[in-house]
Amino acid sequence: MFRLQDLTILTEKEEVRKIGDGKLLFNALCANSFNVAQKDGLLAEALSHGDYLIPDGASILWACRWLKAKSQPKERIAGWDLFEIEMEKLNAKGGKCMFMGSSENVLRLIREKAAQVYPRIQVVTYSPPYKPEFSDEDNRAIIEAINTADPDLLWIGMTAPKQEKWAWSHWEELNIHCHVGAIGAVFDFFAGTAKRAPLWWQQHSLEWLFRLMKEPRRMWRRYVIGNPLFVWNIVKEKYGK
Repeated sequence: MFRLQDLTILTEKEEVRKIGDGKLLFNALCANSFNVAQKDGLLAEALSHGDYLIPDGASILWACRWLKAKSQPKERIAGWDLFEIEMEKLNAKGGKCMFMGSSENVLRLIREKAAQVYPRIQVVTYSPPYKPEFSDEDNRAIIEAINTADPDLLWIGMTAPKQEKWAWSHWEELNIHCHVGAIGAVFDFFAGTAKRAPLWWQQHSLEWLFRLMKEPRRMWRRYVIGNPLFVWNIVKEKYGK
């Protein structure tokens, strides 16, 4: 069973800022990914054994407190927070950042915006085939592109849980030296092709409701069914059902 009590989770943004260099894998834990990991062994493995796990949701903070888990996050660290912290650190010293995932149009917008916002970062991109499962040839091409680029920071954006499972499954084949983050939705937020919830909604733990209102057909299952399921999974964990 994938148990929240057993996970090591970062507790605040300042911890992210203090993490040193090296090949390190960052994943985000939210109610949805926790639910999926109950039945998806590869995702559970990726989240449990990556180098760092960020608490992306007020529900994770609440559940950790209620369960008296070994990790007690003090604040939410969204994928966007991780993105901003890492990009600011790289921009301060200069270097190369690679965005792997999404469409050519989104990646073009990312390159254009990054040139303005992070002028000391050289941005390279790769758009993988849009399909549920990559072939061996697809995977080899992606890995070769990443290794050839040899970035100082790598973002993977292929939607969850595909991105987390891909990064973990091919981790040993990536001959790189940098931080790697699976942050799917952030690609669209930064490109401007999707709008993040206004600050008030974020501060009141309602970003999920904003996304549901914006994309009800795509998000209803994740939130209308997923949120009660998360509560049920946490109750089962606490009482050993």
